[in-house]
Formats: sequence, C-alpha cells, structure tokens
Amino acid sequence: MNIKISDVANLPTRFGTFKVQAFQEAHKEHLVIYKESDGDTPIIRVHSECLTGDALGSLKCDCGDQLSFALQTIAEHGGMVLYLRQEGRNIGLRNKINAYALQDQGYNTIEANHQLGFAADERTYEIVTTILEHFNIKKIRLLTNNPSKMTALNNIEIVERLPIIIDANEHNRGYLQVKRDEMGHLL
Repeated sequence: MNIKISDVANLPTRFGTFKVQAFQEAHKEHLVIYKESDGDTPIIRVHSECLTGDALGSLKCDCGDQLSFALQTIAEHGGMVLYLRQEGRNIGLRNKINAYALQDQGYNTIEANHQLGFAADERTYEIVTTILEHFNIKKIRLLTNNPSKMTALNNIEIVERLPIIIDANEHNRGYLQVKRDEMGHLL
C-alpha cells in the first residue's frame, strides 16, 4: 500500500490542543488527531467521516456526538481519533443523501442502502493497521460500540473495548435501534 504521510501539526480545539497528521492512500486522505498518552495501550477511536453529523450537527445519526465524546475522552486521557474518509458507511456523500431521502420515505438505514445497491456497511479498515504501525502501536483500548470494528482490526491486540455513551433523540431513536438490533452494535 503506497501511503503518503504529512508532517505533524498542532490543532487547538474546543476540547484541547491535539497533534494532527494526514495519511493519504490513493484518493482518500485520513486524519489522525492525537494527544500523547501514558502507558503502552492508548485509547483509539476509529471514526468514519460523517459530514452531516460531524460538521452540520445532524440529529438523524449519533456520529457527531460520538466524535465529540471521543475527542473529549482523548483530551482527558490521551490517545487517538483515526478519522477515516468513509462517508455514509463508505457509499459517498451523494449516495448518503439519497439514502437519507429513502429514510424520509420510511426505509431504515439498512433498507435504504440496499435500495441503492449497497451493503448495509461498505467500510474497510486496512488503513487502520497501517496507521497504527506507523505509530508503533500494537495494543489498544478501542473506543467503539461497533463489534465489526473489533474483528476487522488485524494484527492489533484489543485489550479493552470502551463504550461510547450517547443519548438517543427523537430523530435518531429508530436509527440507533436498527444499529443495535440488526447490526449488532453494543448500545
């Protein structure tokens, strides 16, 4: 895998000051947001891009809340957020908006993806191993509710799963129920 890696820069945020570094593979650029941690088992959040939730504050999903939770946790305890450019479970922004339109018609998140010809989740995680190897990280405490992330991270020892606790709202209650009941998320 041919990866281009940026320099390290400071990133002051509302959560605190982090270091950032970009990792480019083919046509995707991923971001690592990190703060030094004590010990050899850092907290890691593998977060897939969600423009509507992360930047626009959409209440249809829990992505923005999960990212905020992760950044606050990393600010307090050290570790990393690996921000992967996999919009809409890797179907892209245009298809994600089309899926939103189908959800407005009554389809759930999985049914909407299937109507568009996609699997429920198209994401891959090979780049995570590459990034963690760059930082010489072999053991992690994974901040996730998604059990498929735990099985997808090859060559990385997950010593602990840390849950992300987010309250549901009237707009994402059904979405979260589908994630729990049909995708096995630990909510």
